[in-house]
Order: sequence, then structure tokens, then C-alpha cells
Amino acid sequence: MQEAEIFGISTAWIIANVWSVVIAIVVLVAGWLIANLVSRYVTSLLGTRLRNNATVAPLAGQAVRYGILFVTIIIVLGQFGVETASILAVLGAAGLAIALALQGTLSNIAAGIMLVFLRPFNTGDYIDADGIVGTVVEVGLFATQLRTIDGLYLFAPNSKLSNAKIINYSREKSRVVEVKFNVPRSANLGAVRAAIGSALATEFSDTGMKPEIWLDTLADTTMTLAARVPVRSRDWWDARSIIQERIKNTLEENNNFAPATA
Repeated sequence: MQEAEIFGISTAWIIANVWSVVIAIVVLVAGWLIANLVSRYVTSLLGTRLRNNATVAPLAGQAVRYGILFVTIIIVLGQFGVETASILAVLGAAGLAIALALQGTLSNIAAGIMLVFLRPFNTGDYIDADGIVGTVVEVGLFATQLRTIDGLYLFAPNSKLSNAKIINYSREKSRVVEVKFNVPRSANLGAVRAAIGSALATEFSDTGMKPEIWLDTLADTTMTLAARVPVRSRDWWDARSIIQERIKNTLEENNNFAPATA
């Protein structure tokens, strides 16, 4: 077929279907805009209705967006005379092929849904999932976004998180700050507890949270004590630093609790 004939056929097709092309473009643009608007609305609505839960809302918003885009594509193809049944049949076959080729991606989607329903963590929680450590920013359809303690961006596939042992440092209302220190074995244990106990009083503990001082190990010349202070989980890092500093100062002020001479 000559180039002129091809050009003539293309021009004739465009002229015959110009209205369908215009409608298809309008539908695509409208579908794209509507998908984004509805996705943001659903995310905002769920975030408010579910007691400001920021974990479920982003995932639901993304699912709605992709659903609207899928319907938009079907409508556009229908403008060119493609029957819906044929579209669904082709998409079904294509979906099967894509599912086999993208098993890892689909496993991430399934893992993301499981993470949302099982709720091992929420947005804002500080977690350690087999070495994936950081504060959860958003649980997406394919991956979870985190921010490390150094302020770095971390993008973790959902399948890795769902198969990992997850330690959630923010789930419980309080955490324990434990500081171990040594004093001479002959030191007066009562005096040590009294002095260190006053240093453990902290503004990071709620009412009813009481510190403890345990005798951890006993050696020939020294004994190791463990000071355990329950504090609010969100304040753990600040509390840990301040409590360690107070214990250090108390030990120095008391000459590391050297035994009194006979």
C-alpha cells in the first residue's frame, strides 16, 4: 500500500470519527480530574470519619482513583464502537497475563490490604520491621513510606513488611527507659536507691508511673544496678537522654557512692 493511500485512509478515518475522538479526549481529561478529586475527597472523608485515621484513608483513596480510571478507559473505548463484553474479555485475558508477569506487584497490593486490616502499625508509629526502621508516613497500595530518625525517606514494599517481624515502638501508651550503672559492692544500697530515685523523677511520666531500681548483677568489687523509668512512648528519646544525664550527675555528686571509711 502506497504512502498516499495510507495517508488518505488515516485522514478519512479521522474525519469520520472526529466527534468520537473529541468526546474520547474530553472523557479522558474529565475522568482523570474526577478520579483525582474523588480520591482526595474519599481520603479526607475517611480520615475524618475514622477518628482521623490516616492509615486506611490513603489506601482507599488510591483504590477509588484506579477504579474511576478503569471505568473511564472502558467509556473511551466504547466511543469507537468497541463492545463492553469484548473489552471485558480482552481485559480479563490481559489481566491474567499481567497477573502472572507481575506477581510481586500483586503480592504488594494484597500485603497492603492485609496491613490495613491487621493494623500492626498506624501512620505516625515508629517501627522496626526486620531492619526497616522509621516512622510510618503513609501506607500505600503498593508500598509504605517511612521517615528514618535521620530524616531520610524510606520506600518499603508492602510484601516485605507483611512478612517481617514488626516491633512497634509507639503502639503502647508507655515505654520503659532502662539505665544500668555500677557502684562499689560495699556501697550503701539504700543510700544509692534514695539518691538515684530522686533523680528519676521526670516530667515525661504520667501519674501512677513509678520508677524502679533493681540490683542487676553482683561482682567481686562492684554491683550493677538497673534504673527503670516508665515514660510516655512519644517522649522516650528525650526522656532517655535526660535520665541518663541526671544519673551521671548524681553519681558524680556522690563520688560514685564510694563506701564510707570505718
